[in-house]
Amino acid sequence: MMMRAPFEIAGREIAAASRQTVELPVSVMADNTPVGLNVHVIHGADEGPVSFVSAAVHGDEVVGVEICRRLLASVDPELLRGTLLVVPIVNAFGFLNRSRYLPDRRDLNRSFPGSSKGSLASRLAQIFLRDVVQRCSFGVDLHSAAIHRTNLPQCRVSAGNARTLAMARTFGAPVILTSDLREGSLRSEAAERGVDVLLYEAGEGLRFDEFAVRAGVMGIMRVLHGADMVDDTDFDPVVTPSLLCSSSQWVRAPAGGLLRAFKGDGDVVEEGDLLAAVSDPFGAQEHEILAPAPGIVVGRAVLPVVNEGDAVFHLAAVRQGDAEATVEEIAAQLDASPLFDEDEII
Repeated sequence: MMMRAPFEIAGREIAAASRQTVELPVSVMADNTPVGLNVHVIHGADEGPVSFVSAAVHGDEVVGVEICRRLLASVDPELLRGTLLVVPIVNAFGFLNRSRYLPDRRDLNRSFPGSSKGSLASRLAQIFLRDVVQRCSFGVDLHSAAIHRTNLPQCRVSAGNARTLAMARTFGAPVILTSDLREGSLRSEAAERGVDVLLYEAGEGLRFDEFAVRAGVMGIMRVLHGADMVDDTDFDPVVTPSLLCSSSQWVRAPAGGLLRAFKGDGDVVEEGDLLAAVSDPFGAQEHEILAPAPGIVVGRAVLPVVNEGDAVFHLAAVRQGDAEATVEEIAAQLDASPLFDEDEII
């Protein structure tokens, strides 16, 4: 039987049924320290699609980095069909500085498609898009909420894209939320080039969240299986379908002060339910925050100090199913999964 051809990237060749980390040069820091984009290539023994998984496009989104770490331990190149490119840290500058942004204060996820003559963010965006994303037929991009906020595990898809919706259903996160493509985003530019990118949002910036990590690893393995890249022996199929949410809104603080939240991630609320209260430090005034409509809490602020107008709860409209039961059932399935061995996690 003839061995499949090696995978070539950055002048390197990765043989079939093997894996290798390859560095794509990006820039040199002010102290002459080189910075690169590290891509872990798993080149399967058999033919199949090329796909990618990326994390830390925003440097403070460490949940995705941990998902990539566990994913790499779960994929065997001798059993893989196709090629998987895993980039645990896209924005190394922000990751090292514990910052969402690049040193030039630009948002990498608003800098695509990028340019070789543009800003640092623009140059990094071009390298990642050209050398990784465009070589793939699909990918999963991992994100979390910004610092001082947290997100319930959710997949985001654009309206009218049946392929990414199918990927999201296969992924099996508690919520699928319709989200418009934004100019300059990775998802938007990849779509222009025919590459389907599923966006996974979960957890909080600069913090780990075990539920978010487990849902991410399991979801990616399911997506790879849906593309016939891996077998289904090492992970669980979707038992509880995701909730489809066609719209969402942020509920904002009516005044500044100390926030006491009474609802959390995944809680289902009715219109008029008490979400939280904001009090001044002296306790002289208290303002209640009520749910403006029925929905499920898919994101919230975790910092108890708020200013007037701060976004404190992200409510998504539920289109179908028993939302509260869905989140509980998915969490229970992840807790019981043999994919997550406690010794391996530690």
